[in-house]
Amino acid sequence: MLSEGGCGVPSLMEALEARRAEVLGEAERLREQIAGLSEELSRAEERLARLQIARESVEEVLAAPSSPVPGTEASEGVGGVAVAMVKAEAELDVTVMSPEYREIIALFATSGAAMRCKEVCRHLGLGTEPRHVEGMRSKLKRLVERGILAEPSSGLFKVDGRKQGW
Repeated sequence: MLSEGGCGVPSLMEALEARRAEVLGEAERLREQIAGLSEELSRAEERLARLQIARESVEEVLAAPSSPVPGTEASEGVGGVAVAMVKAEAELDVTVMSPEYREIIALFATSGAAMRCKEVCRHLGLGTEPRHVEGMRSKLKRLVERGILAEPSSGLFKVDGRKQGW
């Protein structure tokens, strides 16, 4: 039997109190972890909800008839271009996912017209100086390589519905 006072041997009550304090500290640490994880979960659920809203918005936009770009014919190829972009994103094709390329793709998807580099530059509000036109030609050629645009004749670009299955 342990004594309560002497000989440097802790009493049973002291040992129980020490163990209780230890477990109490562990319980508090776990509560803090739970609170932190709950906050992380809330943030993740919020991001997930925003992504779902974005997805629904994109689906809604793609399902709606597109407005043609002034001075061009209307297109029915928006859905196919969207399919090509989704595929490019799934393959992590950074070129197609960049804002510049998205503008070009949107122009072709909504216009339905075949255009030359200078026309594309004009529609996008870029200069028509040779440096702008040649830079655009390079981008359009990359989009042809990726099967999003076609070049039916030299220097003339259009949406490549053939490769998209429409």
